[in-house]
Amino acid sequence: MLATIRRAHCSLIDCEIARDTDAGHAQFAAYVTSETVSHLNDAVQHFQLVLDQCPVSHPDHATALTNLAYARLQGYIRNDFEDIDTPTSLFREVLALRPQCHPDHPLSLYNLTEALTWRYIKKSTAADICESAKLYHELLPLLVVELCPLGHQHRPRALYKLVWVLRSHFRQHGSIDDLDTSIRLGREAVFLCPEGHTDRAYYLHNLAFSLECRFDHQGKPNDLNETVSLYEETLRLCPVGHESRDTSLDNLGLVLISRFNKRGNIDDITGAISLHREALTLCPPGHPRRDTMLNNLALALDARYHKLHVIEDLNEAIDRYRESLRLKRHDHPQRHRTLHNLSSALCSLFTETRENEDIEEAINLCRESLAALSSLHPDRYFSYGWLTNIYLSHYQILHNPADLSLAIENFRLASGHRTQGFPNRIQTALCWVTEAENHQHDSSLEAYQMCFELFDSHVMTRSSIISRREAATAFRGAQALPVDAASCAIRRHNLRQAVELVEQGHGQQWSLASQLRTPLEDLTSASLQLAQKILELNKRLSHAQGSAGSADPAVADQAATEYRRLTRQWDAAVTEIRDLKAFSRFLLPPSYEDLQAAARQGPVIILIASQYSRSAIIIPTSGEPHHIPLPSVTLTDLNNLKDRFARAIRHASIMGPKLPRNDLIVLLRTVWEEIMLPIVNVLEHVFKLKHGSRIWLCPTAAFTSIPLHAAHPFQTRADRSKEPCLEDLYICSYTPTLSALVRSRQMMKKRITPSFVTIGQGQPGTGKGKALLAVDSELELVNKLVPAIANRSTISGDAATRAGALKALEENTWVHLACHGKQDPVQPYNSHFVMRDEHLTLLDIMEKHVPHAEFAFLSACHTAVGDKETPDEVIHLAAGLQFSGFKSIIGTLWEVDDSVAKHVVKAFYENLFDGLEEGGVMDCTKAAWALNRATHAVKTKVPLEQRMVFVHIGV
Repeated sequence: MLATIRRAHCSLIDCEIARDTDAGHAQFAAYVTSETVSHLNDAVQHFQLVLDQCPVSHPDHATALTNLAYARLQGYIRNDFEDIDTPTSLFREVLALRPQCHPDHPLSLYNLTEALTWRYIKKSTAADICESAKLYHELLPLLVVELCPLGHQHRPRALYKLVWVLRSHFRQHGSIDDLDTSIRLGREAVFLCPEGHTDRAYYLHNLAFSLECRFDHQGKPNDLNETVSLYEETLRLCPVGHESRDTSLDNLGLVLISRFNKRGNIDDITGAISLHREALTLCPPGHPRRDTMLNNLALALDARYHKLHVIEDLNEAIDRYRESLRLKRHDHPQRHRTLHNLSSALCSLFTETRENEDIEEAINLCRESLAALSSLHPDRYFSYGWLTNIYLSHYQILHNPADLSLAIENFRLASGHRTQGFPNRIQTALCWVTEAENHQHDSSLEAYQMCFELFDSHVMTRSSIISRREAATAFRGAQALPVDAASCAIRRHNLRQAVELVEQGHGQQWSLASQLRTPLEDLTSASLQLAQKILELNKRLSHAQGSAGSADPAVADQAATEYRRLTRQWDAAVTEIRDLKAFSRFLLPPSYEDLQAAARQGPVIILIASQYSRSAIIIPTSGEPHHIPLPSVTLTDLNNLKDRFARAIRHASIMGPKLPRNDLIVLLRTVWEEIMLPIVNVLEHVFKLKHGSRIWLCPTAAFTSIPLHAAHPFQTRADRSKEPCLEDLYICSYTPTLSALVRSRQMMKKRITPSFVTIGQGQPGTGKGKALLAVDSELELVNKLVPAIANRSTISGDAATRAGALKALEENTWVHLACHGKQDPVQPYNSHFVMRDEHLTLLDIMEKHVPHAEFAFLSACHTAVGDKETPDEVIHLAAGLQFSGFKSIIGTLWEVDDSVAKHVVKAFYENLFDGLEEGGVMDCTKAAWALNRATHAVKTKVPLEQRMVFVHIGV
């Protein structure tokens, strides 16, 4: 911003200063209009004369410095001057002369920030962007309050420059807060330039670029969609003949490449190539942006080659990369990208031609790109990644162990490069796992551990429960990580680590959410202040994650920023706690010793279904875990088995109750012989477990959809004595994770006077399901069986609303719920109980915290079965109640027939409360035994599939 010399003095020298200043302004204006360099040179000459006449003591010295610096800076921006150091130094001198109390301090601060930003953009000097970002943090309040307040004509332009500074700082150092702030400011700039504004296209592009960066860093689908829309609007504002059309074509093409790489739609890459070809025609030889257009066209062709394997695409990509590289100076800030892009293409060519010279050139280019970057530069990740591909390709041809070692080392460097975004690093870690497993490399367990750490960090950046699941399910193949990691540890004969790994990855969503509900009694006795601090942060984080789902992107961004701010405070508090004696492992992944507490009342059996092996691990009350291989069942067998169960259950539901269930009998015999019998043999002969003892099943992956508890030999030959089934031998319960069972046991210490509520909704609203005619009679039956020592209440009919049911869950320790239940296969957090007005969802339940709750009987359909996308997460209604505080739960695996369910309900409560006299204690830990007795008692009244449907979860 050019300054105006004050004309307060009338001396001859002042007249000369004024004359030269006016001449400089006139020449600079002519330069801006005509872009003739001679005008700029004349302007600089006049401003230099003014400065020579204004020594440091002169009142207009700082103004003269500003005019000269600004003119030289604009010449640098427009590529007419190569010197950026002089204007930067001049602006530093001005800022030193105008401290914070000076009225022109904001202007001086702004000018220096702009100079440093442009020097970074063209020279990519990390120190420049660090300094400009530091100055920005000082400038922002001045900008919005003093220099360019709301309504100021230059405010959009100032915001534009600040967005550049912040985004550049993010790209150098990976601070997501800088990127979020750049998006917030970018949105404001777009708002201030509505449709019809001459500069709207520039502000749309600036915002889109920031959103694209955030998509690359965090992988949020909404950011990608919004980026495409913004670039499409920008292109519409730059029709044929517009000076910025080439840039708009290029930007839209690049984001379409990103979307193609994410979703694989061939129309995206075809459109991208078309856009980049048009952009290149607008940048003929000699055009300053031709090198960029060549690189990006090559990028699109390279992407299509990897999809369709058309060699012509690869050959043209290599030619375009080479031409782009020839046009780039060695100090060009983007040269490293063309280097590693060409390296990647040459690696692909090597796989086609087997020419060593291609692979050797590829290695050298990658090394050259790394040499050009600072140690923390995010783009080092890409060079590491391409070096990994190069060495792997070379290894596959020559089988030199050194190549494999170098590939693994670059996997390690790429996945651990902390300034690169989590999505890219996770993808690299997943590839590391695959290659380490394929080549049986010693780093496989390290690769699995890296995946878990990155997933935890990535998911915790999301500020809502639903968005965390979206983040966790966005990576193909990641769902099998926990079981594959455990299988790897088993093959390495490390059963303790297998248990730790399967727990760390299994039920990740519950583990992350439960961190905000950690019991703090022990911490309170060690440090009341820290306990109160973490408790308050837990509450604020829970509130923040609930407020981050706004449909308004700006509101959602602000909520996400606040969530991250609280997360940093929470992390700092956790670090303080870990410094305390006896709290060094506070909220860290549990060790085997921690997890073994789940087996305090009986062994826990983890069933692992991996592509590499199928097995079970028995965790005893004390001592070492025991491994049981299940070699006779493959992963395909298990998937077929769960599908056959689903068909058999559907078939049984339309059969009469007296017809034999032959399909189910065959399937349950298979479960017994191939899965549970080897486990039972170990329990009996190795652990000497007495019949009637309790056991807990913790199934993973494909095992989660199989009714393991109902395994039965179903002997039919009359000459053989009857062989007992699993439920004849042991009292079976399930647990979603070992940590969930440990946590429930810890919370059992809080016993209060029991209160029992029955909740029933047999007449849901229109379109919410058929009437359940037996609900009222079921509630009446339960109330008769509940002992008088409990405070009893009932909610049904019009009172059984979403709000009424939630309140009852919060206020009572024992609950019996009879209604329709629905598991949502697409979004499991929307699974729900059907009430009179609105659905009572799993998300509603999870947001409640009822530590005094004890028992819930869910007499509803589909309350204990997970979703297809994340079977290991066990995200269902029963698990949600356990998370909210209920320790012992009866849930259902499939549809419940309310006409016969009442027989199971009656037998269950009769056994549970049998012999309970006045003054006795209602004990929810007897629920598993009572269900076992009930299913035996109703064999003649209830068909097999309706006895099997009920399962026990928890203590």
